[in-house]
Amino acid sequence: MHQIPATEAPPLRRMLEQLIATPSVSSVQPAWDQSNRAVLEPLADWLRAAGFRVELLEIPGHPDKANLLATLGSGPGGLVLAGHSDTVPYDAALWQHDPLALTEDGGRLYGLGTSDMKSFLALAIEAARGLDAGQLEHPLMILATADEESAMHGARALVAAGRPLGRHAVIGEPTGLRPVRAHKGVMGETIRLIGRSGHASDPSLGNNAIEGMHAVLTALLGWRDTLSHEHRDPAFGIAWPTLNCGHIHGGDNFNRICGQCELHIDIRPLPGQEPDTLRSELRRRVAEAAEPRGLQWTVEPLFPSIPPADTPATAEIVRAGEALSGHASEAVSFGTEAPFFNALGMETMVLGPGDVAQAHQPDEFLAVERIEPMLGMLRGLIQRFCLTA
Repeated sequence: MHQIPATEAPPLRRMLEQLIATPSVSSVQPAWDQSNRAVLEPLADWLRAAGFRVELLEIPGHPDKANLLATLGSGPGGLVLAGHSDTVPYDAALWQHDPLALTEDGGRLYGLGTSDMKSFLALAIEAARGLDAGQLEHPLMILATADEESAMHGARALVAAGRPLGRHAVIGEPTGLRPVRAHKGVMGETIRLIGRSGHASDPSLGNNAIEGMHAVLTALLGWRDTLSHEHRDPAFGIAWPTLNCGHIHGGDNFNRICGQCELHIDIRPLPGQEPDTLRSELRRRVAEAAEPRGLQWTVEPLFPSIPPADTPATAEIVRAGEALSGHASEAVSFGTEAPFFNALGMETMVLGPGDVAQAHQPDEFLAVERIEPMLGMLRGLIQRFCLTA
């Protein structure tokens, strides 16, 4: 049996197998939520074996979660290769392959987190294989964060701590090997109306919250049209901010006037649109629909908003990503940790081997043919930002 040297991480395939086999679901639903520490433990061992200094960074208020930061070399600047250590929840019965076992089939590696995005952490370690701290002009850091798929507690804790990291960052979210420099924000908002229940035979006995929510929905759809006409960014495939009404529930029985109704909406702001400003406008429109009907109302976030991200096209990391990939940088509608990294003073690019079309669904996979090109780009980035003075 081949013995792994003490100064070397295991082979890439073995790292991938162990990461996929270790469950680390994060969810806003406590019944689904799991610790990520079981994923961080082998990562820490592999990175120490590769010569990195490893730190586990606690997340205040979340003792079962942590971020991992591994550093090779020292000095200013440097490159951060970042990925989140958690996955979304899953229903094993809907999978044709075991979600917690790396399975190769037809040129694809199946498993939960193959595309989004545990595999990137193993690829980052593989790309750094053989490097010695003495070779580096600037440090190389590998960062594994917690809770990206739920409330982004890991990235938020890094911002709260205010600790400077590298000058340049790459987040390995699934982008199909194409560099991404901008993405929309993510807002989840709860609208609640409280009316008065009563017997359905006499409308005067109550105040129907469902009918009030109908007026709110009409107001929101009108606002959606206004947003789509007044705010445009041609860098995005969907060039306007979107508003989706995703969940509604009201009342308890057909023969009672509905006393309460709740609506959950999703808003995806463009860069330059502030979540707080949008929420203020949302409150105004809800109030205009609810108050004339004598309904009480509240608007509250489902989770702390994720701001839009917008790294300049002229940033060195973006230009390097374009040169290595052969593609112009893009803008996407899904959210990442990029705005939090940018808030720490890093110039951040999103670039990974997976495809978002495979993320968050049964039989998630990573195409085997994507691995070598991704490793080549990572090694090129390390050469550019860590080995070259």
